[in-house]
Amino acid sequence: MAQEKTAENKFFTYKGFPLVRKDNELYYGNMGDEFVVWLQILETADVADIKAATKVALYKMATDESIDVFDRVVKSAEKNSLYSALDIAHAWLTV
Repeated sequence: MAQEKTAENKFFTYKGFPLVRKDNELYYGNMGDEFVVWLQILETADVADIKAATKVALYKMATDESIDVFDRVVKSAEKNSLYSALDIAHAWLTV
């Protein structure tokens, strides 16, 4: 389910889900839900004076901490842009 933005929720959202970034890693989704998507920016290129992601790995992961970390990943993919990766991540969380 999509999370609505409130005064307590200061996360940036994309299509209703929180999107948190640190360096080249992003987490998309609500940690209280069954799954989130972990995105890793693997390669970038300079486009119009900014760095744009050209290779992004994404992993749909269970948030259940009782599951071994390596067994939490249920889907994975690789895309050639951050937008494409977020589009797939959104589909994974809403279907």
